[in-house]
Amino acid sequence: MKTPSVGLFSFFAGAGFLDLGFETTKNFDVVFVNEYRKAFMDVYVASRKHAGINEPLLGYHMGSIQDFQEPTLFGSLEDGIRQARQKYDILGFVGGPPCPDFSVGGKNKGQTGENGRLSGTYIDLICKAAPDFFLFENVKGLYHTKKHREFFDSLKQQLIASGYYLTEHLINAIEYGVPQDRKRIILLGFKRSVLSDLGFTLNGSPLIKNFHWQQHTRYKASEVFAMPWSGIEPFANDSVKPQPQNIPLELTVEHWFRKNNVESHPNGEHYFTPRAGLPKFQSIPEGDDHKKSYKRLHRWRYSPTAAYGNNEVHLHPYKERRISAAEALAIQSLPENFIIPPEISLSDMFKTIGNGVPYLAANGLAKTIYDYLYHNPITDVKVSYESAYGK
Repeated sequence: MKTPSVGLFSFFAGAGFLDLGFETTKNFDVVFVNEYRKAFMDVYVASRKHAGINEPLLGYHMGSIQDFQEPTLFGSLEDGIRQARQKYDILGFVGGPPCPDFSVGGKNKGQTGENGRLSGTYIDLICKAAPDFFLFENVKGLYHTKKHREFFDSLKQQLIASGYYLTEHLINAIEYGVPQDRKRIILLGFKRSVLSDLGFTLNGSPLIKNFHWQQHTRYKASEVFAMPWSGIEPFANDSVKPQPQNIPLELTVEHWFRKNNVESHPNGEHYFTPRAGLPKFQSIPEGDDHKKSYKRLHRWRYSPTAAYGNNEVHLHPYKERRISAAEALAIQSLPENFIIPPEISLSDMFKTIGNGVPYLAANGLAKTIYDYLYHNPITDVKVSYESAYGK
């Protein structure tokens, strides 16, 4: 029996961490890539070439997603969708619109901000192009902050009106085996007609009750955070400390530094070296990551969210410097063979790393979506609209 194939249209692709998580499940192919920043697209293209991944069937579009509001470009996208449907059983849109306007620590301008408006544009494009399913990723502020939540709910109303059945979940990357405490809201939508064709029993509700979000997680966040992690300890340059007991090694930054052989990695020497940084680098204890900036990671602990903009600086646990691009990639759980070209600026390296969806989380989400569509023994979609929205 032929294994069903899924083609993906990727928007706000960045360096492609989210896409890579899907591509490596072997059931998905990325067929079209959209990204605004040239440096990020350059990383995307080069990393795939180095890893031996085929170029997307429909190529790359470097520009704003707002370009597709123009009839000619939208027509080209429709032509691409028709072409992809000849090869793939099902098509999906995936993307995480820029999130500073919904982040408590960012601009917090919401839907009226330059980046915030892109979330609405992405949803508009989904409703107009009508892929079989979509994934929308954003910061937890869109989900938790009252004024942003109202906007989020309005986007869902628009999707429901366009025939999508929805499910959402606030994930934490650490639950997928990523050495990082990183929460993100994930909204998934599936066309009613697609679910019906796949044999799901549809009871009229637009919200999905039985989506198994934990199917491919490895840990529960509450249990992870209750473990006996190492605390704040004096910093010592090039020091050696034994691994503590009763913690999962794979959730520590040191495990990932070793796993990815970061010192020999092609991006191992790519880090910022401010002229006046050494005294401050020496004064901050290992594991002191409670301040907004100049957080020193602990080798035997997971990292705080890998966000390297807005003056947020992460220091190496036992070296007198900031972490390297190779180490940041490891914290994002990227495979060792993911390499950023050396000609990319340090600012763009760290920005695209920090913006990306952690690879293992993306991979877990991909498997969960595929299993829901094709390996789900419970094909029933039912939950009351009122109870799900607290009305």
